[in-house]
Amino acid sequence: MTIRLHNTLSRQKEVFVPADLQRVTMYVCGPTVYNYVHIGNARPVVVFDVLYRLLARHFPQVIYARNITDVDDKINAAAAANGEAIRVLAERFAAAYREDMAQLNALPPGVEPWATEHVPQMIALIECLIERGHAYAAEGHVLFHVPSLPDYGKLSGRHREDMIAGARVEVAPYKRDPADFVLWKPSTAAQPGWESPWGVGRPGWHIECTAMINTHLGPSIDIHGGGQDLIFPHHENEIAQGEGAHGGQYCRYWLHNGYVTVDGEKMSKSLGNFRTVRDLLQHYPGEVIRYALLAGHYRKPLDFSLSALDQARAALDRLYASLPATGSPPPKVRAEAVEAALADDLNTPLALACLHETASALRKCSDPDEQSRLLAVLRDGADLLGLLQADPTQWRQQGGMAATGQASGPSPEQIEALIAARQAARAARDFARADALRQELAALGIGIEDSASGTTWHRLHAEPVASRRAQSGPAGQ
Repeated sequence: MTIRLHNTLSRQKEVFVPADLQRVTMYVCGPTVYNYVHIGNARPVVVFDVLYRLLARHFPQVIYARNITDVDDKINAAAAANGEAIRVLAERFAAAYREDMAQLNALPPGVEPWATEHVPQMIALIECLIERGHAYAAEGHVLFHVPSLPDYGKLSGRHREDMIAGARVEVAPYKRDPADFVLWKPSTAAQPGWESPWGVGRPGWHIECTAMINTHLGPSIDIHGGGQDLIFPHHENEIAQGEGAHGGQYCRYWLHNGYVTVDGEKMSKSLGNFRTVRDLLQHYPGEVIRYALLAGHYRKPLDFSLSALDQARAALDRLYASLPATGSPPPKVRAEAVEAALADDLNTPLALACLHETASALRKCSDPDEQSRLLAVLRDGADLLGLLQADPTQWRQQGGMAATGQASGPSPEQIEALIAARQAARAARDFARADALRQELAALGIGIEDSASGTTWHRLHAEPVASRRAQSGPAGQ
């Protein structure tokens, strides 16, 4: 199957062909670990997790790296405010990040490099850029000299004047050009610092990713992913560093997901509408959050709201209602329609529609062999999307409290007894009694679904959770 991806560099959809058909390399910018991550940070994790799953089906080896940024002024400030060591704070929030992303059914990357563990490689890369005439030292700083690379700006497509005006560049007398950006900067006694040829200091943000990519994936990679906000200056500067040091093409395919808004507005501290993943997980299962993030095409803006989460939960309920409570694992059958949708630039809305179409056919089917095939197709498509990973019976019975494992209302035994009484009434053709029992179950907060394979039940959801403001700020780049 041909995979097509929209390349930010060429601004068009291209057939994906890795440099080495036996080994695909993919790098995604990870979080800056100074607090819990917000929902905007989670979108690229989920998007590129789907891509990772798709690529793994088509290539023998996929090396997926996602970094941890643990040297940053925001981390320094947060650690100082808490009166704790920087590394302690970074490790705590890195662990929280991994936990939260696991709740979203995101597979862990094969490589998780930490910035502070690659400072020697960063210094060596800076020395190479100086030697090749692309960087210079000045007053304890080292800066990349942007005019030394004629095609700088090719990723963002910005004109030089626009780049200077839009980047809020630091005005400093030691800069040769206003667009030059920092590779290394001096540290005070209160800041983390490392010995270097330019004195005790710390790396600039952009050099970190380039050094980690060079170390773990090589000087040229197949795919680099991240949020749209990273195109300029971060990814633009990565290209300058990588190609300035090694020549050739730094990355062949650049993929960027769109912004996340909350209730139609951009997330901002002033509006108080930041939603951390950890906060949302108190009220919704991680799979619901994942579904909501996949409901829109990754390159388009996504409006995230409690209403969208409730819609995602209802959609998942319909899918889980199609799965049998028990039984042997279905045979392996490829979900060709779902896979084709994802192969067309990760068209997750179409893939989800294909999943629901299969589930609908399964609910209506009475032939055991066809049921088995449709179930296998549904399971395979869901695996590609990272969905339907919970136990179907547990999902249905926990209902709206699946995030916490708590369920209110009648016990499973009481529910089963009412369902059995209803089935007896139907068998006796006492449909008035059967309808009354259905209504009694509904009044108790229990929904039921009849299918060819029997009757399943689930807890009906309460009113949508009231809008809540996160008590802490976001993390991430």
